[in-house]
Amino acid sequence: MIIAVRPSSLVYIVIIQLLRVLLINTNQLNLITMTRKILSLLMMFAMVFGTMTTAKAQDDSKYEMWESIMMTPDYAKLKVLGENMRKHNQKYHKEGAFEATVYNIATGPNVGKMIWEMGPLTYSHLDKRPAAGGHDEDWRDNVMPYIKKMHTAEYWKEDAKLSNTGMLDGDSSKHPLLYVRYWEVNQDQDHQVNTLFKLISETIKAMEGDNPWGLYDNEMRQGLKIGRHIATVGFMKNWAEMDDEGKFKPTFIKIHGEESWNPFIKSMGDAFSNSWDEVWEYNANLSGK
Repeated sequence: MIIAVRPSSLVYIVIIQLLRVLLINTNQLNLITMTRKILSLLMMFAMVFGTMTTAKAQDDSKYEMWESIMMTPDYAKLKVLGENMRKHNQKYHKEGAFEATVYNIATGPNVGKMIWEMGPLTYSHLDKRPAAGGHDEDWRDNVMPYIKKMHTAEYWKEDAKLSNTGMLDGDSSKHPLLYVRYWEVNQDQDHQVNTLFKLISETIKAMEGDNPWGLYDNEMRQGLKIGRHIATVGFMKNWAEMDDEGKFKPTFIKIHGEESWNPFIKSMGDAFSNSWDEVWEYNANLSGK
């Protein structure tokens, strides 16, 4: 078991040990021994602190993120767009960090638009993204002419600790429907957000059955007008799953107590100024599958 200790606590411990050494060796008048002990303690502190810092840096570097672009297709030229985008994705975005997935937005304020998604990846991957070898020219000449408008280009990073996506294997056809909920954070209540999503995460993970659910942060600043600060995603196998939505509240009360539900609902209303839902349908053909 690894016990995390704050650097400030380590400094305090080392100082106490140094004082003890000084007091002991003052009586002994053994300057050489005292110096050796002090150096040993300082070296031990440097090694422990350095190891902890490196471990933390390694943990922080392990993340998954997706590039997500929303676009409106030219509805009069959907056939050509579909053929060209499929070929493009098959050739340049077939697998790995640059694998592309395309969704049709089926509900909500953006119905009729498309999502072109790439990942999972990290920022380092973006320095090596497909560009040469005809990629940019193909996108420019064979895809963009059939797109009426580009709306948003965003980077969504998964909260691996709170998400419940361990059962997903990357095959979008197994969960072809995404129930996406966007959250706008109230700037005066943002301190509640992590606690609330922790309660939601604990509940979903305790629910019976297979309940894949992801929590994602929008990496780029959105301000108060754009919104879309956070997104939660439920991964569904079919629309029929929408008929079985009665498990969350009973499980929440079972885990957190009967008196916890109403305060939770109130806190959610305080923490978020707005939220809305969309259902995305996986488009295997345009994804190049």
